[in-house]
Parts: sequence; C-alpha cells; structure tokens
Amino acid sequence: MSKTATKPEKQLVHLVVGGELTDLKTAEFKDLSKLDVVGFFPNFAEAHKAWLGKARETIDNAQMRYFIVHLHRLLDPSTDVTKKRAAKKKV
Repeated sequence: MSKTATKPEKQLVHLVVGGELTDLKTAEFKDLSKLDVVGFFPNFAEAHKAWLGKARETIDNAQMRYFIVHLHRLLDPSTDVTKKRAAKKKV
C-alpha cells in the first residue's frame, strides 16, 4: 500500500469582525470600542462559518454587520486571486 503525501493547504489568514454601522450604505462603525472581533481563521471556509454564525445570531439587529477581512492579501499581495482572475480575463 502506498499513500500519497498530501500537500498541506496554504494558510490564508482571514479576520471576522463586526459591529453596528452608522449607515447601512457604508462600512463605518458607530462605536469602535464595541467592535466584535470574532477571530482569525486559516482559510476562507472557516472564516465564512464564523461569519455566518454571527450574522445569524444578530439577524434581528438591522444595523449590525459582520465582515470577512482577507488579511492574507495585505500580508502577501500575491495571494490575491481576484487580481489573477482579472488578468486572465484580459488575455
């Protein structure tokens, strides 16, 4: 029996954060001291699970919003797949 070694998934750090907004058309929070930092996650799938849980918890508060921040794009811009997709479409 031979097992093929699987390459570990590359870590792409994401942050889930939320709070009440001043206006639903912007991403400006009413009070930064009350910002809910849900946590840091190693990939988008895990961050999405956390985001979805918090969004469902706060569904009754129309001003409350949670966001997934792609920190890996700030730390290493080469991990931004949206730019790579756009470049492929132009070719």
